[in-house]
Amino acid sequence: MVTLGVVYGDIGTSPLYVMKALIEGNGGLASVTTEFIYGALSLVIWTLTLLTSIKYVLIALRADNHGEGGIFSLYALIRKKAKWLIVPAIIGGAALLADGILTPAVTVTTAVEGLRTLPSYVSIFGTGQGTVILITLVIITLLFLIQRFGTEVIGKFFGPLMFLWFLMIGWIGLVNIWGNTAIFHSLSPIYGIQFLFSENNKAGFLILGSVFLATTGAEALYSDLGHVGRRNIYLTWPYVKICLLLSYLGQGAWLLKVKDNAQLQAIKGFNPFFEIMPDHFRIIGVVAATLAAIIAS
Repeated sequence: MVTLGVVYGDIGTSPLYVMKALIEGNGGLASVTTEFIYGALSLVIWTLTLLTSIKYVLIALRADNHGEGGIFSLYALIRKKAKWLIVPAIIGGAALLADGILTPAVTVTTAVEGLRTLPSYVSIFGTGQGTVILITLVIITLLFLIQRFGTEVIGKFFGPLMFLWFLMIGWIGLVNIWGNTAIFHSLSPIYGIQFLFSENNKAGFLILGSVFLATTGAEALYSDLGHVGRRNIYLTWPYVKICLLLSYLGQGAWLLKVKDNAQLQAIKGFNPFFEIMPDHFRIIGVVAATLAAIIAS
């Protein structure tokens, strides 16, 4: 449970914004086609597989420095080979710091934006972004105040919540897949490769910028190695990945059914993650997403 709470917060909340970013980058829901859904999902699935399952879980976890992971532990292992290796180590450290600054803002904001899918919230606060930003700032400030209690305490508290989060997104995805199993076509890498060069890919190779959001926080599997241990990551990653795939596939299956819906096409800030939820469950989904985003931060 500690592993779920410490390691998988960032990558576990990526379904909140990946499909939203892909759709916006391609011109909105009105521009979504079956080819886009299969291709974009294929890119997400195989990026997640290659960069996380293979690169980090199967390869990087073996490159520990006395049980410790992370960019500087890796540098400590190879620094005797060449002095210039300090340069990629510094770049990697800078990228890690940048990720730590950007991810909390993106994740928490996206989760709180789910409130705008609730009629009761809209009737009081409207659809403006000001209230969302204010709530986000309060949440992040409170979160940073409690982080001083340490990884173990936070992990024990957040672990069960993340277990339920993955269970929720996996179940919602599975429910939406059930009626449209054709979405499993996107498991083939051929669709992703073809879509990269397709005329329907309006973003071109820049679409990979949105695709790589699916691996946000993947580096935590290696950098948090010293906190949780290799064995715990090996045991928990299959559960996490299955739930992530179900969530992405579920959003894709739902999009196949509603891509021509004019009412949905008119929604500002359309986010399939929240829209696929039943109306009576959406408030629970927003609260759960906000809690997961807090953990991810």
